[in-house]
Amino acid sequence: MPLPYLTQARAPLTCDIDVVNEYGEQQKVSIPAERALTVYVDKRELVTLMTLGAQPELLVLGYLRNQRLVAQASDIESITVDWDVGAAAVKTWHGIKDIEEKTAKRVVTTGCGQGSVFGGLMDEVDQIVLPADAHLTQGQLYALVNTIRLKETTYKSAGSVHACALFDVAGSEPKMLLFVEDVGRHNAIDTIAGWMWMNMAATLAPGVSGLVFYTTGRLTSEMVIKSAQMGVPMVVSRSGITQMGHQVAQAVGLCAIGRATNRRFVCYSAPQRLHLQPELAGPKLRTPAEPR
Repeated sequence: MPLPYLTQARAPLTCDIDVVNEYGEQQKVSIPAERALTVYVDKRELVTLMTLGAQPELLVLGYLRNQRLVAQASDIESITVDWDVGAAAVKTWHGIKDIEEKTAKRVVTTGCGQGSVFGGLMDEVDQIVLPADAHLTQGQLYALVNTIRLKETTYKSAGSVHACALFDVAGSEPKMLLFVEDVGRHNAIDTIAGWMWMNMAATLAPGVSGLVFYTTGRLTSEMVIKSAQMGVPMVVSRSGITQMGHQVAQAVGLCAIGRATNRRFVCYSAPQRLHLQPELAGPKLRTPAEPR
């Protein structure tokens, strides 16, 4: 069956407002243009997502995938977004079986703005198989972090958003496939999941390596599970990891790297996937506790 038809209802990412600074002066600043998007599946209201609206159709598609409500993109006929009414209409070919049962139980997550998921948070974890040969070199990690640092972003102009990116590290230099910003990191990773379904479905199959997911947010259990469900064996975060996120990463053999800024990082799990090159880290900084 064909991939779903998607509208292209991109919304403005920022808006200008008047503020008063510390000197009592009035000035204009840019802030993220957060807006509500209510998702309807076959005319049934499902959820309201708070989003910037950069790629709302991909966000909805990835959300349905990561909530395990649809098995494949071709189950969906179309996703139509209308910002005049703040709605996304999802039309499936044959409906979603047992949708009431699947959406009855909600788990409130540690996501920005009280994120939540349907069903058991740990469902399917023991069925996930990540490619055994996937790896990342320390040099590639540094190049990846530097690519994010140099990226012109909404965060630099307006702040208050999270960013996620998908990289292909099959070659010597990381290639950024997609960069997404949103008010919450969960929206950003869902958008990436939707993009993967539409553009590179083969990467969702077991045995495909060379993909790295980057996020500015912390690696919670939901973020790690979503990455693994997407078939991505390595994740990098500017922030840290939670206990459950660590447990899930270890269980599925996912390489989780955090505190990744400049030349510093911490590998929390699956260190065998990271090919270390300590000479690239530069001289080790002496801490006050170390003897002279």
